[in-house]
Amino acid sequence: MKKALFLCDAPENIRKVYGDGGIASLASAYEFLSPDPVSGKELASSGGKYAGCEFVFSTWGMPALSKEEIERELPCLKAVFYGAGSVQAFARPFLEKGIRVFSAWAANAVPVAEYALSAILLANKGFFACLPEKRDRAAALRVFRTYRGNYGEKVGLLGLGMVGREVARLLLPYRLEVLYYDPFFDRSREEEFGVRPASLEEIFSTCGVISNHIANLPATVGMLDYALFSRMRPTAFFLNTGRGAQVVEDDLVRALKEVPTRTALLDVTMPEPPLPNHPFYGMENVLLTPHIAGSAGDECLRMGEYMIEEARAFAAGEPAKWEVSMKMLETMA
Repeated sequence: MKKALFLCDAPENIRKVYGDGGIASLASAYEFLSPDPVSGKELASSGGKYAGCEFVFSTWGMPALSKEEIERELPCLKAVFYGAGSVQAFARPFLEKGIRVFSAWAANAVPVAEYALSAILLANKGFFACLPEKRDRAAALRVFRTYRGNYGEKVGLLGLGMVGREVARLLLPYRLEVLYYDPFFDRSREEEFGVRPASLEEIFSTCGVISNHIANLPATVGMLDYALFSRMRPTAFFLNTGRGAQVVEDDLVRALKEVPTRTALLDVTMPEPPLPNHPFYGMENVLLTPHIAGSAGDECLRMGEYMIEEARAFAAGEPAKWEVSMKMLETMA
């Protein structure tokens, strides 16, 4: 029987993501070298105890191992199945060793896209702008009447990776005009997702909603600055479910204070949470949520299911759906 290991520094996340049923399913197909998840520290001090491991299953809490540690402690390893999203923190040494890496980033994209869809549709109705006026119906109605609604409104998507594409797909039925900025997107797929390309300047100048899904890479840090935020329409809405590092937060604060009818919903910031006394906390036109767009509760089980199915396909020699390559790491979140 193939030998496997749950490798995770946060053992509670294994049950959260794979569930009792998923763990039982894997146990019937693999010989697990430990009944419990193994931490990176335990692996490093195991003295070769897990050297026979061929397959690693993990999720949030996957330890970052060096090539030397992988070679020493996991010399037989063939594949890592990661039941969560971004693999940037750990994948490269495995890929450099020729070990295949699979990620449930597509599963984690689903709830993020659902969150973004909900926010976009509500924003175009003036929902977030009306919140400060909740006790004054007349004032709220005056705010509401400045919004165009969803029919024919322009929405700008920054980044058409897995999440951005899923948002675009979910927006298809709503008769919106969806613009996108992503130099890496395959333009032959624009009709499939109902999008058209635009510059960042056009998106910030013309769209009622701007939704950030840009990958978190060194080249994207600080790319959303005052030159862009200052272009936002008076009733424009900025949504960030991507990463906080792309936003120059002082510039966003400035643009929102200059035109208080602009609004923003930030599920991510840099750092998280914002530092005490940050202006965001006192701004009526800024709403903060604590990084909740991704998988939560039973949504996490979807990620485990993706990896269990991917492992089954791998064992059967079937094509992989969610494999990560070194090339993909250049642009994915």
